[in-house]
Amino acid sequence: MMQAQSSTETGKNVGAMYAEDMAGRPPTKEAPPFGRRLAEARKRKGWSQSDLAERLDATRALMDYYERRASNPTLEFIQRAAVVLEVPVSELVDDEPKANRKRPGPASKLEQQIEQVRKLPKSKQKFVSEFLANVLGDSMK
Repeated sequence: MMQAQSSTETGKNVGAMYAEDMAGRPPTKEAPPFGRRLAEARKRKGWSQSDLAERLDATRALMDYYERRASNPTLEFIQRAAVVLEVPVSELVDDEPKANRKRPGPASKLEQQIEQVRKLPKSKQKFVSEFLANVLGDSMK
């Protein structure tokens, strides 16, 4: 008769077979709205809870807490998470319907150019503004 080998006998640590992000059991109740939005933003980046935790200098367990149980996260955490996830704070805290939100993805070429213009000195911004006014003509009225 064959005996089952223990994990130490086979030289394998059964717990090591599971990724850190699989730790814990599935939630028994629905996550709070903030947690759902935080998890959504994280997943759009393709990050695990551990990836987000590392970027926030926190633990995976804390990310799990914020995503599954925290009903009143601190403003500091919300702001830090928004910066790291590159989303507006409102995306993490507002209940605005998804249809009204800006789609994720890289900024358009025009948006990138506008951001570059914002970084120019005021005199150069004025030049660009006057140039655009001349090109657009009466369409601005």
